[in-house]
Amino acid sequence: MTKLVTAKKIAAPLLIICALLITFQSCKKKRSEEATFFFKKTHNKIYQDYTPEAFTQVMKKVLRNEKTNLSHSEVITAFYKKNNYQPVLVMNHLFNNDLLAASDYYLKADEHGLNPEMFNADQLRALVYKFYDKQKIKDINTAYQEIAELEVAAANSLIAYSNALQYGVINPKSIYQRYFLVTKQPDSAAMLKVFHIADMRAYLDSIQPKSPQYLALQKAWNDKYVAQGRPAEECRRMLQVNLERLRWRNKPLEEKYVIVNIPDFNLNVIDSGGRSVLKMKVCVGQGRNMNNANTLAAYNDTCKIDRPNEHETPLLNSMINYVEVNPVWNIPQSIANKEIIKEAADDRYYLANKGINVFKDGKLVPNPESIDWTTVTKDNSDYDFKQQPGEDNSLGKIKFLFKNRSNVYLHDTPVKSAFFRKMRAVSHGCVRLGDPKALALNLFGPGDKYDEIVQDMDDNNPDPSDINVPKKTPVYITYVTCWADEDGKLQFRDDVYGQDIVLYEQLQKLLHPAKIETRMATNN
Repeated sequence: MTKLVTAKKIAAPLLIICALLITFQSCKKKRSEEATFFFKKTHNKIYQDYTPEAFTQVMKKVLRNEKTNLSHSEVITAFYKKNNYQPVLVMNHLFNNDLLAASDYYLKADEHGLNPEMFNADQLRALVYKFYDKQKIKDINTAYQEIAELEVAAANSLIAYSNALQYGVINPKSIYQRYFLVTKQPDSAAMLKVFHIADMRAYLDSIQPKSPQYLALQKAWNDKYVAQGRPAEECRRMLQVNLERLRWRNKPLEEKYVIVNIPDFNLNVIDSGGRSVLKMKVCVGQGRNMNNANTLAAYNDTCKIDRPNEHETPLLNSMINYVEVNPVWNIPQSIANKEIIKEAADDRYYLANKGINVFKDGKLVPNPESIDWTTVTKDNSDYDFKQQPGEDNSLGKIKFLFKNRSNVYLHDTPVKSAFFRKMRAVSHGCVRLGDPKALALNLFGPGDKYDEIVQDMDDNNPDPSDINVPKKTPVYITYVTCWADEDGKLQFRDDVYGQDIVLYEQLQKLLHPAKIETRMATNN
């Protein structure tokens, strides 16, 4: 029994010693592999002393020190923490010249209207060249520092460049008050893909935007294209802001869709082949720059921030799901207060002549002409107004409805004269259609439903009716001031809402922050 106990006492320490030896050998093997890797690549003997534990401490410190300089520090730090702070980009992409190749792409960022300084191209190249110089790295602690700095710089530049080309450098929702287009932003999963790149050049080529529109504007940007009748600097700036718009992930993905471009004052129905099968003039909401007093070539400080006119049409995407033929117009309170009550005060029969019913507490007012409208103001009005179907109805004979937070829609209008104007930002926010029957025919197709719509629209004694479209159709309301038409010719439009100016100013803050700071100091 004593021998058995003694054997157990001896065996226990032996097991512990063996476990420690195994752990030691494992760590030694791990260190040896990384040390061997860097020694073979550099032929610098200092890397024989390389240990992952020592490098980890340096890497953590560099990540802390560079936190404020990293565009996505939380994503980058989380990745290295999860992966034991291994310098994966240096090990996978330094010695095959991938990091130098990447810096070449960053240096050419100006081909996209971007500034190479945004991606620290020169800094990255300097770090790479320093690493190759044995005279610069004479001890292992210096090597740790250089590897860590290069790794973090490479990760930051690669993520920033990837995001810029695939998503743009500005989130439009952060600069525009009435921007409701679904726009995808880069998430951590998208950004972490850069750490798993196999072929750096192939990857960087793959993220170059390849849409015909982008390539056309990019070529014009690099060729310094100047449109007839516009200053060269204005054209250049318009190309730059519209290149950024094209990088935003808000483009239609459906085979067929309806799209309204506000500055163009036109609606197009795009088919599965990407071509317009229906085009018509539209009127959109009034803007703050309708007389084009401010352009990208010259604008004042009040234009730099988006302060939209109260009637500007919002940017959005939704699905057209039904039409209302001979619609009732529930007049918004803002329009009632500013226009309807004033008209009724000037002409006691205005409401009856326009087919406008008046309601109070939800009940129809039988004789609205007996009300002294001169005493009614927006502060004491408790009336609601509804315009009945008819020739004078402001919505015309049909409206196309889709869910949106702004309560706007596409609709007919009894006032056709505005369609003959060049500048058609005249509505209260909704989009007036130049040819609503043509849009109905496109959405419904020929047949009984379309015939019913036409008959109801032509009826002299109409009743309102809702008709579901056979297939819900996407609708996009966008804002683009420069594009290539179907013949490849560049088209330019005035900045009716001043959105170009807002975007350009924000771009300059990112692309040339030093110039902005200098300009602000000069102004002060």
